[in-house]
Amino acid sequence: MMRYVSTRGEAPSVSFDDALLQGLAPDGGLYLPERWPPLPPFDPAEGYAAVATAVLEPFVAGSVLADGLAELVSDAYGRFRHADVAPLRTLPDGTRLLELFWGPTLSFKDYALQLVGRMFDRVLAARGRRMLVLGATSGDTGSAAIEACRDREAVDIVILFPEGRVSEVQRRQMTTVTSANVHAVAVEGTFDDCQALVKAMFSDPEVRRELSLGAVNSINWARVAAQTVYYAWGAALCADGPPPTVAVPTGNFGNVYAAHGAVAMGARLGRLVIANNRNHGLAGLVTAGTLVTEPVHPTPAPAMDIQVPSNLERYLFELFGRDGAAVARLMAEFRATGSLRLDAEHQAALRARFDAGWLDDVGVAEAMERAFREMGVVLDPHTAIGWEVGRRHAVDGAPLLTVATAHPAKFPEAVAAATGHRPELPADLADLFDRPERVTTVPADRDRLLGLLRRVATGRH
Repeated sequence: MMRYVSTRGEAPSVSFDDALLQGLAPDGGLYLPERWPPLPPFDPAEGYAAVATAVLEPFVAGSVLADGLAELVSDAYGRFRHADVAPLRTLPDGTRLLELFWGPTLSFKDYALQLVGRMFDRVLAARGRRMLVLGATSGDTGSAAIEACRDREAVDIVILFPEGRVSEVQRRQMTTVTSANVHAVAVEGTFDDCQALVKAMFSDPEVRRELSLGAVNSINWARVAAQTVYYAWGAALCADGPPPTVAVPTGNFGNVYAAHGAVAMGARLGRLVIANNRNHGLAGLVTAGTLVTEPVHPTPAPAMDIQVPSNLERYLFELFGRDGAAVARLMAEFRATGSLRLDAEHQAALRARFDAGWLDDVGVAEAMERAFREMGVVLDPHTAIGWEVGRRHAVDGAPLLTVATAHPAKFPEAVAAATGHRPELPADLADLFDRPERVTTVPADRDRLLGLLRRVATGRH
């Protein structure tokens, strides 16, 4: 049976089912496996669902999910709009684009959350429990989580998003859902404020027990596990040449950490390139060894408008030799001073695995315009950042694999302003702007949020 340990080193190891339901460890750390299992043999010709089943089997060993995993995975990816689920597309410049926007909400977050929502229901049913799922979103996680959890028997879901700092499509995908168990909450603040509120709830043991809280953000290990699948899949599809350099648009480090995990399991991938927007704390950590908390700037790529990357802690745990006490000290210093500094040895180890770069708002628009003008390819702002930063860090002789994290129709204003072309939503979302919205607005205040959560909990059926 696979066990999961906390990055802070003060919590007992747990099963996959417990890591799934707890989200955050009792000591405030994040769960990750006690070891990275080797990738099992698989054939991508059998399809994405078969690959996902094979890759995830070692992670759920001993779980109540183990016996029905193939059925669960098949059901999760059966709704996706492309037969290949995560197709690999070769652009005219030779870049390979791993398209991760064919799920229900047009975001890469669907690839994990459609599965995680079903996992919640299965494990909760086995335990006779109900759970209040709480999450924060900078844009895409919220709609994907809501779509995954809507109408589920054992789950209520509350998603926090920064008011005025997500695209209209992103907001409406959250606020137009009519399911009684769904609650979209606009927070008067930034994504980091939303994430801090979520962590405040999970860090209070009494609140967690009272509300039976569950996590849907990438602090939940199950999300990261599900994301390793598409990197293993992408590596297999690129097996005809040298290991590709992989460009990942990321703000919270979760997506690129999943790529690191796939490599640790044996996926044949080359350099991992962290691509940031104007909020480039992660790029600064890689290039200068320092992460400094700064104000979050709204950009055309809002899903990456983050300055406190929560998933970085998982990588730091590995970087520091799985020394939970060292990580706890480092994170305490980061919280106290707003600055995280690596010594030369640890920065060198970080640089051995990752490259990094960033684009300002003008650079994002120029990248979208260049892709459209030179290749006729429409990219959303996040994917455009990955493509451009990846090109700047290309390794001679290695192909470039860029992760396409969102459909361009999720950001029609930004795409149209850069290219003169306004992408259209798929037919099943064509009436999105006509649907009535249902949203609650709160200040970035712990007590106000707690009151709202208690009202949701007491209103359960």
